[in-house]
Amino acid sequence: MNVTLTDTDPSLRQIVEKVYDGERLTLEDGVKLYHSPDILTIGQLANHVNMKKNEDRVYFIENMTIYHTNVCEAHCRFCNFRKDPGEEGSYTYTGDELVEQVRQKISPTTRELHMVGGHNHTQPFEYYVDIVRKLKQAFPHVTMKMYTPAEIEFFSRIAGISTLDVLKTLIDAGLETMPGGGAEILSERYRLKMSPDKVSSQQWLDIHKEAHQLGLKTHATMLYGSIETIEERVEHMLQLRQLQDETNGYMVFIPLAVQPISANAGIKRRTSAFDDIKTIAISRLMLDNFNHIKAYFINIGTQLTQLALSFGASDVHGTLIEERISHAAGALTPAGLTRDELVWLVKGANKKPLERDTFYNVIKEY
Repeated sequence: MNVTLTDTDPSLRQIVEKVYDGERLTLEDGVKLYHSPDILTIGQLANHVNMKKNEDRVYFIENMTIYHTNVCEAHCRFCNFRKDPGEEGSYTYTGDELVEQVRQKISPTTRELHMVGGHNHTQPFEYYVDIVRKLKQAFPHVTMKMYTPAEIEFFSRIAGISTLDVLKTLIDAGLETMPGGGAEILSERYRLKMSPDKVSSQQWLDIHKEAHQLGLKTHATMLYGSIETIEERVEHMLQLRQLQDETNGYMVFIPLAVQPISANAGIKRRTSAFDDIKTIAISRLMLDNFNHIKAYFINIGTQLTQLALSFGASDVHGTLIEERISHAAGALTPAGLTRDELVWLVKGANKKPLERDTFYNVIKEY
């Protein structure tokens, strides 16, 4: 049953008609949604789209995040995780050391290892290949989710081979999916100011396209809330939508709220709950060819994540065990949740929790 809101923002009426008619939204539509104060209509539209795709199903995974190195050649302005070689607190773990770390924390039902780290230019490409190989050999039943396009481009430079050959080598070693990090905002104006040492927007997209052509299903992100314009946010979504039209290789889109450089930073430096929930809803409306929009509790907190399930989100990520990147930047949220906590979170939103594997195959219904 559809509920018609009588106080709908008049500027949204054409968009409402488009959504209910199944028409694709434009850049101008996305910008208009962001500028509208009518968050209830925007949420209702996003919920309508999500219910058509997923009904009341919400997905999560039992996963574990690991960190191979925080040494990084890049100097991104939003990052407080990176270290220089030899700097106090820097680390670089071998494949064998990572295997041991995982053995200490992994459970028999862990489905995915999500590895995150820096661009450590003191190590050869074989170091990164060996990590994948050792972990896959030790945990053959667990999906290896590793290396963003930014890292793939970095490996290409240090190895002197193409990004396609980098991907082929890593797949042979056991790589099974790529995370969506390193996208930040797919705008060269933004990247020149915020992450000038990393992969370009087009390179990021091209590497995902290569991965899709090699059979990898991947993830996409957007890091919002710093210097980007509303137009750049929507353009970011449209570039992802265009590639998805070509390859159908993306499984999920993950909006990530930028975190302040310190946990003690003033509240004005964080994104607002209004912006967070609106970004999730607009993502659901713009990315009509993505099956899932993820509400990432690490960035927006558990309560807003729960609310997001009525604003277009159909995924609440996973258990994580110990998240470091956002928390190094000042996130105030939990570093991980248990399976029971995720189930409670989803049920509390009157949704059906489904435990999944990396590729959205259902493991168990709760």
